[in-house]
Amino acid sequence: MNVRPISGASVDARRRTGTTATGRRGLPVLIAGVLLMAVTACGGSGSEPGSTDGKGKDSSTQQSKQSEAAVTIAPEDGARSVGTSGALKIGAAKGKLTEVVVKDAKGARVDGEITGGGTGWTPSTHLALATKYTVHAVAKDAAGREAAEDSSFTTLTPKNTFIGYFTPEDGSTVGVGMPFSLRFTRGITHPEDVEKAIGITTEPAVDVEGHWFGNDRLDFRPEKYWKAGTKVTVRLDLDGVEGRPGVYGKQTKTVKFTVGRNQVSVVDAKKHTMKVTQDGKVIRTVPVTTGKPGYDTWNGQMVMSEKLTVTRMNGETVGYGGEYDIKDVPHAIRLTNSGTFIHGNYWGGGAFGNYNASHGCVGLRDARGGHDTSTPASWFFNHSLIGDVVVVKNSDDRTVDPDNGLNGWNMSWEKWTA
Repeated sequence: MNVRPISGASVDARRRTGTTATGRRGLPVLIAGVLLMAVTACGGSGSEPGSTDGKGKDSSTQQSKQSEAAVTIAPEDGARSVGTSGALKIGAAKGKLTEVVVKDAKGARVDGEITGGGTGWTPSTHLALATKYTVHAVAKDAAGREAAEDSSFTTLTPKNTFIGYFTPEDGSTVGVGMPFSLRFTRGITHPEDVEKAIGITTEPAVDVEGHWFGNDRLDFRPEKYWKAGTKVTVRLDLDGVEGRPGVYGKQTKTVKFTVGRNQVSVVDAKKHTMKVTQDGKVIRTVPVTTGKPGYDTWNGQMVMSEKLTVTRMNGETVGYGGEYDIKDVPHAIRLTNSGTFIHGNYWGGGAFGNYNASHGCVGLRDARGGHDTSTPASWFFNHSLIGDVVVVKNSDDRTVDPDNGLNGWNMSWEKWTA
């Protein structure tokens, strides 16, 4: 019986093996051949050394290595009770930082800058208290390959805190002598850090500098009185500032105020008069009485810090024993913390414009109860703003201390900024 080959493939197999293509012995040869062709046609690993990827590049040297750059983030991921200053540090080794994003839980970014030619990143401000932050940092190595790290941490919740009570109030209109004054609830031993956290901008722009009175009061003012119409914005970013060891600020607030018309009143203790000027022009001359001998009124520039329609004045509160106790002093405007006022006086008789009869205050003729709007005291009270300036001259006493009230204008600009 004659047998014919069933395919060319089986003929080749028969010739190589000496067997026929009949029966089951020839079938495995066909299947193996087909599988071999499929593997070499589809498998990516079938390229031999020296073959290319179609772009002229050796396929065995394509970018398969990881970036050599290493990003470091301190504090470690998940850390708690982290300090608000100095603890956040981001760096890169064997590469340069190209992107750093630090955000709080509300998505607000922390400003900072890449330093050391890309080897580090430094925040430009302190962090807030009891706040969770996330960090995303990217660096590139010399070959341009990126490495990234992500982390999160939570800042500390302190046991001891401080705030600053301030004047003037937000939204107020004030006189040209009004400083922005802060009194802190704790003594500050890191004044530079606290002052750095307070930003003041003005329109029109003017240089504003701060001055410390002791360790719990910080006042800001320009070199000369504010220009009428100036708009002032103060940003308090004290949350997280370590004002003294273990004591942190917890205050974040924006305060805005506007400077009104320019009113400066000059009291002459010898002539017993006060000239009220607005924008440099005298609008009224008022007869006054100042401190009698032994109780002379301070000389110097004094800023109105409080207005009281009626108040009680008791000599015991200012070291004058029981010399006076007047329960209904009308139209009283405070000039110093030590008790100097410019106020209405209904008991002075003929002193106004003639002689000095007070215990150190500046008195203007008034009616008891202050209901007569035609009196000099009533007129002056109604034409005055917190922050207006009263200048006393020719008194036999010395110049008022700069920290006795809002009276830093009695300090030279050189001393103020020293």
